[in-house]
Parts: sequence; C-alpha cells; structure tokens
Amino acid sequence: MNERWIDLEGAVNVRDLGGLPTTDGGTTRYGRILRADNLQGLTEGDLSRLVGDLKLRNVVDLRSDTEVRLEGPGPLTRLPEIEIHHLSLFAEGGRFTDVEADTIDDRALPWQDERSEDEAAELRVTGYYYGYLRDRPDSVVAALRVLADGDGLAVVHCAAGKDRTGVVSALALAVAGATREAIIDDYVATGERLEGILARLRASDTYRTDLDSKPADSHLPRAEYMAQFLTTLEDRFGGPFGWLETQGWTEEDTEALRARLRD
Repeated sequence: MNERWIDLEGAVNVRDLGGLPTTDGGTTRYGRILRADNLQGLTEGDLSRLVGDLKLRNVVDLRSDTEVRLEGPGPLTRLPEIEIHHLSLFAEGGRFTDVEADTIDDRALPWQDERSEDEAAELRVTGYYYGYLRDRPDSVVAALRVLADGDGLAVVHCAAGKDRTGVVSALALAVAGATREAIIDDYVATGERLEGILARLRASDTYRTDLDSKPADSHLPRAEYMAQFLTTLEDRFGGPFGWLETQGWTEEDTEALRARLRD
C-alpha cells in the first residue's frame, strides 16, 4: 500500500483511497479522494503539490468547532480554489478532541460525563465509532456527499486522521464496493505513521494534554476496532447502505460516489 501515501512536509497521515480491491474484482480509483490528518501545517510546497499538481478542490474538515477555533485558520482557507466544508462529528456539547478515542473501553472520555450503565453496555456492543453516526448523522452524510460531488480532488481529515476520518473513509469505501478486508486494512495503515502523527499533535496546545494521558501504543488503529464498527452496521442495519438509507441517502448518491471512486 506504499504507493497510496502522499508524502508532504506539513502532514504525515495523507493517503489516497485508490488502489483498494473491490468485491467485484476491481479496484478503487486513484486521484479522487484523500484522507488526512490535521492540515494546519501545510507548507507552500505542499499547497503547490496538492492544489496545483493534484487539483485539490474540496476539503471536508471533521474537527469540532473548538478545534478549528483553537488551531486557527489553516493555509488552505486562504486559497480561492478551495472550498472548506466544516462538518463536525461531535454533538458539540462538551470538550473538543477525540485523540483519546478508545473503541473498546467503556470509561468516560475526557470531554464526557460519566456513562450510565446502559450507555456503557451499548458502547461495549457498538464500539466508539458508531457514536459518530448516532450523534452526527447529518455531518456524516453531508461529508460523503461532498466527497461524491464535483471535479478535482477531495480530502477528508480530522486531527490524527484515524478515528473520525476513518469512519467516513470506511463508509465511502463501502459505497464504492471495497471489500471488508480492504476497508479494515486502510484503517490500520494509519499505524504506519503513528509516531509522526503523535509528534505533530503533541506540538499543539490543543491536543497535548489529551495525548499525554495515555501511552503511545493505546492510539494504534487496531483491526478489531473497525471490524466492530462494520459488524454493528451489519447487525443493526444490514450493512452501511442500510444505515445510509435511514438518513435519506439515495441511489443517486450511491451512483455519484461510485463514479468518483470507480472507473
């Protein structure tokens, strides 16, 4: 999967959703959708490559309102060619990051109150990632529609490019027909860049406190986390399409996203 990585100076977890096997024996298409970590540190050279060479046009920013405010406007916001779509996956009622997201532990997260027994039991079944769909289905569907629409390249990102970005990327790949194994492998690939991701986040006051409270290996994207998310959708809705349909996703939406990610 090395050819999928986009090596930049100011971001470390950027890769193409192309080149992944599909259930009908094909592969997903390169040069249409990227997934990434925080894009605040992009250099002039990065901007030239992304916007000039790769024709980046749409940015889906999944960070919370607080993250965006604390980090300040990034370099992509200055470019007239770029349209920024801020679509937080948080209910926006508490604190501001999910760099400590733990998909199997039922402890309260730093920005949340203590969980009730029912909530803790639900988390053990669904994992943490299903909470994004429960809390912000509007943002999830809107993000997928941005990725499906328009010319040029699109990128979806959050802070680490692992949890929130992982969920939206998984759904996009599922719509495109990627195999379950490919979706999980793409999620796990973030682990190849984990050291650099954590170093970047620790350099920011926004994320340092949350990160320093847990050991580095606790942030690894483990295959069972994404498998649990996909299994939850299968058990409760018959799969990703079943959930999307409950949120107004149409056949036209599917055709548009497949056209972006499939030849």
